[in-house]
Amino acid sequence: MLGLGTWKAEGDEAGRAVTTALELGYRHVDTATMYGNEDEVGRGIVRAGVDRADVFVTTKLPPERAGRERETLETSLRLLDMPYVDLWLVHWPPDRRAAPATWARFIELRDQGLTRAIGVSNYSVAQIDELVAATGEAPAINQVPWSPGDFDADLLATHAERGVAVEGYSPFRRTDLADPVLAEIAASHGVSAAQVVLRWHLEHDVVVIPKSTNRERIGANLDVLGFTLSPDEVARIDGLSTKAATAR
Repeated sequence: MLGLGTWKAEGDEAGRAVTTALELGYRHVDTATMYGNEDEVGRGIVRAGVDRADVFVTTKLPPERAGRERETLETSLRLLDMPYVDLWLVHWPPDRRAAPATWARFIELRDQGLTRAIGVSNYSVAQIDELVAATGEAPAINQVPWSPGDFDADLLATHAERGVAVEGYSPFRRTDLADPVLAEIAASHGVSAAQVVLRWHLEHDVVVIPKSTNRERIGANLDVLGFTLSPDEVARIDGLSTKAATAR
């Protein structure tokens, strides 16, 4: 439910961040072909000395590689130095379309054991429905931007109805960590506002993958399992969404 994001982590820095995260207790690492760091991510996992079966690894197909699914996944596996990944995502809708033909290739490659699960990223519910209509199979997950400012109860509900998990990326980019609501809740638990935001994701059963290459922040981002938010606190954070602000 909580992993290390690696977007914009480059070179040795990416590998060191992965090794550090695994040493501190993470067991979920997110990368992508588009990030250009799959080789470093793979080396970072090896250096940590954690059994491959204990690490959940995600990578993604760039939209311009639609039609070259097998070649792209096999390249990712070579760079990661792994026989399979745990989750493979369509990074963005190819040509802004659902691309059911690409989704059919994803199903085939999963069934052949090159990836354990398949999903999408940055897809609309309508596009997910198009994939299901064409293939009879829904994505395991949809990775989307998510933060208190993005909170949308309807989006969570429509995904849940379809059996599609929601995974949030960039949890802090559109979050004002100095917001009085977050500051008050953080102070009451003796934690940081950033930790409150991550815990809020977990309270909503939203997978979250904060990115950092700083050892202290990597550790702090994982240290959100020792406290919980009350329903009232969750509701107050929900109220920070842009939709809620518009409604007011």
